[in-house]
Amino acid sequence: MNAPRDTPAPAADRSTRQAQVVAALRPLLPAHALLFHREDTTPYECDGLTAYRETPLVVALPEDEAQVAAVLRACHALNVPVVARGAGTGLSGGAMPHALGVTLSLAKFNRIVKLDALARTATVQCGVRNLAISEAAAPLGLYYAPDPSSQIACTIGGNVAENSGGVHCLKYGLTLHNVLRVRGFTIAGEPIEFGSEALDAPGLDLLSIVVGSEGMLAVTTEVTVKLVPKPQLARCILASFDDIRQAGDAVAAIIAAGIIPAGLEMMDKPMTAAVEDFVQAGYDLDAAAILLCESDGTPDEVAEEIERMLAVLSGCGATKLAVSENEAQRLKFWSGRKNAFPASGRISPDYMCMDSTIPRKRLADILLAIQQMEQTYGLRCCNVFHAGDGNLHPLILFDANDADQLHRAELFGADILETSVAMGGTVTGEHGVGVEKLGSMCVQFSPEERTQMLAVKAAFDPSGLLNPGKVIPTLNRCAEYGKMHVTKGLLPFPHLERF
Repeated sequence: MNAPRDTPAPAADRSTRQAQVVAALRPLLPAHALLFHREDTTPYECDGLTAYRETPLVVALPEDEAQVAAVLRACHALNVPVVARGAGTGLSGGAMPHALGVTLSLAKFNRIVKLDALARTATVQCGVRNLAISEAAAPLGLYYAPDPSSQIACTIGGNVAENSGGVHCLKYGLTLHNVLRVRGFTIAGEPIEFGSEALDAPGLDLLSIVVGSEGMLAVTTEVTVKLVPKPQLARCILASFDDIRQAGDAVAAIIAAGIIPAGLEMMDKPMTAAVEDFVQAGYDLDAAAILLCESDGTPDEVAEEIERMLAVLSGCGATKLAVSENEAQRLKFWSGRKNAFPASGRISPDYMCMDSTIPRKRLADILLAIQQMEQTYGLRCCNVFHAGDGNLHPLILFDANDADQLHRAELFGADILETSVAMGGTVTGEHGVGVEKLGSMCVQFSPEERTQMLAVKAAFDPSGLLNPGKVIPTLNRCAEYGKMHVTKGLLPFPHLERF
């Protein structure tokens, strides 16, 4: 529902355009780094949001920054769209190709440039995997804190594009809070740098604009990130609740008590059942919801914080409480949360992972609303999320081979997003807008606000060639979305009066 439904280009036009692009790029790249045959480009047709696909015109795989710049200059001269791509683990269609554009794969930019133990920084190429940074820094007693569930595969360039978080983002922050500097190129192939390795950079804070910009402003090639010392000790509480509202209230109560856990995650009963069957993490299958509450630091700090959190959880009605006794058990507790997405893949042909945020005090309200939506749309939904900062990840289960199920999943997802906005939240926390949430952006932001967003993009990319058709919906698309609400019976928000 929210993905583009543009009319495909005629085959003749596509063939002619492809020949032009290949002729322009062939002198710039090794033969093996330029893909344009259908069997070679098909693997790039989608990212982690597999419901929407498009075959790229050409895939370029540059091996150094000079080649990146040359490809961008050539595309700019030909007025050809460019979609930068990392590992393709994104969940909002942000790396979905443009039918008449070049997919710029940066997978070969996988070198760790420098580790600085004194400054506690790492400078890495954009294609370095998130987890690889921590693995390289481990001998120095340091690690990179943001830890998305896909960290074994996702790249730091993709993390910058989406402002990714993770289970420890409550205490240590999102990508934005852990990046010092981003280097890359404009669509015209000109070098550009955001931030610096110093405590501050002169001029406007453009680093905050590029982090989370979903590849619409510049192509990232190198990133300098902060490293933090590995804690002496970490322990995790596994808390069970027989009532969803009590579990939600417990999250708010922990924060209200002045405690900022290293991690504070929540799973509902369907999600718990799916992951327990997958990894045998020791979860309580009778619980309506479980919380994972982690403390890290010195042994004394951890002991004190664990005691305080146990008191809060007990006072909020926890029916069972378990504290990890060693590192192996702590990792076991987290294994279920980290494997929530693959566990869902075992029980359903497809799933659509939403990504809205709400105020912590509304956690129970949104979960109860989602239960009602399951009846409305006739689909199951498992819920897992970063409870500490109210970032929801409902996983809608469906079969993409059934067009009606896909349609109902789209409506279900839009309903979750718009209900989140109605509760004082927003349509995305860390997965980005991509193509998935274009319609929902119409609900949250006014035409004037969207115009300002487009003005920021135009300042960096006047020709509109970087990742076009995503993130910021046009007035026409919003008008279509508003009409659809009338015919499809979605929420009659006052926002839609703008249409």
